[in-house]
Amino acid sequence: MNVGKSRQYTAGLNDLAEIRHFLQKRAAELQVDPSTTYDLLLAVTELVTNTMIYGYQNEPGFIEAEMYLEKDSLIIHLRDHAAPFNPTQFPPPDLSISLEKRAIGGMGIFLAKQLVDQMIYRELPQGGNEVTLVIHQISTRQKEEGNDEDRN
Repeated sequence: MNVGKSRQYTAGLNDLAEIRHFLQKRAAELQVDPSTTYDLLLAVTELVTNTMIYGYQNEPGFIEAEMYLEKDSLIIHLRDHAAPFNPTQFPPPDLSISLEKRAIGGMGIFLAKQLVDQMIYRELPQGGNEVTLVIHQISTRQKEEGNDEDRN
């Protein structure tokens, strides 16, 4: 298993921009294409915002973000020490109901799930959560500029 660069942040909404900046910079280092980077940043924004607001209830906490490539997949781990919450078990919103009648909430997790190929949850042994986002068949600029044998 590859281990990527990770950073730990306080779980304040003002730290969201720093988390996004770290992941955007890391994606550039890994030569991830801009479209995939945009999708992963949007998914991460939704999940991290939920952790800050609902998991920590605007109280002090931390969030750790890690990103690396493993074969042709981009892996992003988000870890926290908030109360256990499994977003993979969160039911999808009923999109047949009009926005005016629909309950508030649930769209962020739904959107994050749509933007990645796989979302994996595990409760951490020391308490807290780890959500892993996986994007398969990642296209990188390095591969696109690489040798033509890979394209045949």
